[in-house]
Amino acid sequence: MSGLLVKALLSYLLGSIVGSLLVGRLRGGVDIRRLGSGNAGGTNALRTQGKGFALWVLLIDIGKGWIATGLLAPARLPGLPAPPQWQHWPLAACGIAVMLGHVYPLWHGLRGGKGVATLIGAVLGAAPILIAPMLAVWLLAVMTFGFVGLASILGAATFALAAAATDSSGRTPLVTFAVASALLIAFTHRSNISRMLAGTEPRARRLWLLGAGRKGR
Repeated sequence: MSGLLVKALLSYLLGSIVGSLLVGRLRGGVDIRRLGSGNAGGTNALRTQGKGFALWVLLIDIGKGWIATGLLAPARLPGLPAPPQWQHWPLAACGIAVMLGHVYPLWHGLRGGKGVATLIGAVLGAAPILIAPMLAVWLLAVMTFGFVGLASILGAATFALAAAATDSSGRTPLVTFAVASALLIAFTHRSNISRMLAGTEPRARRLWLLGAGRKGR
């Protein structure tokens, strides 16, 4: 049990390394939380700093998610053996913890991003086969509705559904992580939901292909 807690703590600290804030410091002290939407995620980085900045942000945020579930979760910690009943749970603990670290980063006053890129990395490390339906739904939702926030919520929900549907071996930890991550993504996008309901949420025009077609573009 202690090994599980240590891995979760390390994952949280890893998650607290927020890509946009790290790159911003290296780029002269840019804090994108003071720009655009005020969010420390890849979408705001792209809108306010451009493609090169956003690419590094995505690589860092996706990478830390993959490290947490793909490397740290299955690692054997010296002196901290995992009891048989807990041997599969580090995946869920590390996946949730790294996302919480990104959303509530210890190093940055608990003000981070919304966790989507980190979730993608965590899925790649935990169950890479499930990334395809998740990204497919995300892309289809952006093309249809133009709302990145809505697409992110639907993509995370798809991961939860896909995890449950492929859980023939009874891998409860994976389903637990998937459901918890979907709920967390919905929570971090609550302001987007409010703006969509109010009709003030901006659309991703370049990807909103179907919507653009309806407007005659």
